Formats: sequence, C-alpha cells, structure tokens
Amino acid sequence: MVSQQEPVVTGDAVVLDVQIAQLPVRALSAIIDVTVVLLAYVLGIVLWAATLTQFDPALSGAVLIIFTVVTILGYPVIFESATRGRSLGKMAMGLRVVSDDGGPERFRQALFRALAGVIEIWMFTGGPAVICSLVSAKGKRIGDVFAGTVVISERAPRMSPPPPMPPQLAWWASTLQLSGLRPEQAELARQFLSRASQLDSQMRDQMAYRIAGDVVNQISPPPPPGAPPQYVLAAVLAERHRRELARLQPVADPPMAQWPVSQPPAAQYQAPPQQVSPSPTSPPPSDPGGFAPPT
Repeated sequence: MVSQQEPVVTGDAVVLDVQIAQLPVRALSAIIDVTVVLLAYVLGIVLWAATLTQFDPALSGAVLIIFTVVTILGYPVIFESATRGRSLGKMAMGLRVVSDDGGPERFRQALFRALAGVIEIWMFTGGPAVICSLVSAKGKRIGDVFAGTVVISERAPRMSPPPPMPPQLAWWASTLQLSGLRPEQAELARQFLSRASQLDSQMRDQMAYRIAGDVVNQISPPPPPGAPPQYVLAAVLAERHRRELARLQPVADPPMAQWPVSQPPAAQYQAPPQQVSPSPTSPPPSDPGGFAPPT
C-alpha cells in the first residue's frame, strides 16, 4: 500500500502534512492489542474459575458476561480516551487516532470505534476492516467511518515548513481567493519549492512556470505582471497556511461597551458656567527662551 500524505490540523491548531497509517502497520498494531486483550481475558477467566464458580451459577454467568464486555470494549475506549487516541499497540507502532478535522479523538468516537471493532475485528477476524481500509482513500476501517476518525503515523518524516511570504507580494496574497486551490496542487507546489535548489536551472524554470500556471488558474486575482513564478507559489502557500491558522484561532469576545455611570439629575444636568469677559490687562512678558508667534 502506497503511503499517503494528507493535510491534517492537529489539536494545537497547527496544519501539518502527516502520513496516513499504512495497512500493514495498522495490522501489527491490531495484533498487539488483540494479544493484550486475550491475555487479560484468560487471566480474568482463571480468577473467575477460582473464585466465583462456587457461588450461584446465575451470578457467576452474569459476572463472566460483564467481564467479557468490559474487556473487549473497555480496553480500547479507556486507553484511547486517556492517551488521546493511542492504545498499547498504537504506542508500539507509532500510530494515533485523530478526528477528521485533526483534533484529538473524543470519548464518543472511541466508543463508536470499539463497538464497530466487536463486529469487524472480533466476530469476523478483521476481514471487513481490511476490505474497508483498502477501499477507503484514507485507510479507514468501518469504525473510523462511523466515528469520523483517521489513524495517522507519528513516526513519518516531518515535512518541510511552508515557504516564507515574499514581502513584495504580501499585499497581493492578502486579496487572494483560494477556495479553488486543490490540496494536491498545493502539495505539488510545496514539494517543488523544497527541491528547487537541487534542480537544473532550465528544468527548474520550466517546472516553475508550469506549476505556477496551474495554481494561478485556480485562484484570483492574477499575480502582478512580471512576478517570478517561484515567488508566486511561495506567496500562495504562505497565505494559505496563514489563513488556515487564523481560521482555527479562537475568536475573542467583543469588548463590552463602557456605559457612563448614572448620575443623579442634579449632578447630571448642571447649568453652564457663566461667561465672564476678561478684563483688559497688560500682555504677559515674552519668554526669551520659548517659541513666540510673529507679531
């Protein structure tokens, strides 16, 4: 299975290009988790047989059923909720479950994944999970589809940061309409800029004009005449990254209006002071060290 790079926003409101977990790695993680659950279940059965079989059979059967449900459902729900999307198997393989919007996995999502896992993993030995992961573009199993989650790899190589904004194109980038720019186009432009210094000058210029032409066709307004294509791509990616971060920043509450403190009528409505005509006096002596208007 080919690794897939997808833009994901983490819970810290940082847009990252992360790697979707591949099926073989997820399978190893699932095997580790299933082994842990089976070991805990066998240990619990031994304790149950040693302590509760001597009591009422109905009570012993009820305890066994409750223990089975708690073991199968409680393990993934408790671990993934407490560790923000990681079980023992995922910790070992460097995986994490996140929401589709990049936020941390919530309790409700962990519960949905565990409930679906009872059917697709325990009842059908993982067959539906494998088929759904192969069909899904993001490698989702049935539980991920219902819960709105995706499994990412935290050990993937970190992608290069977005390019800095060219100062001469900052004013143009602030007016851009980027809704038509597709993620794969932005990813292609980012990869080109990160490797532009390693390319031959003629090939670099050809690729820059071709990639910039595809990007400019999806945005508006067009760049200023004569702008270098590499600067255009850098401005578009930097502005796109800035807007994604700004969109995720919490909106501050508007400041409350400062209303004047109410005053009693006597103090609020006062008669204007009486205008007294100034008495003719001699002009004050001029200060030789200060500024005096010309006479």
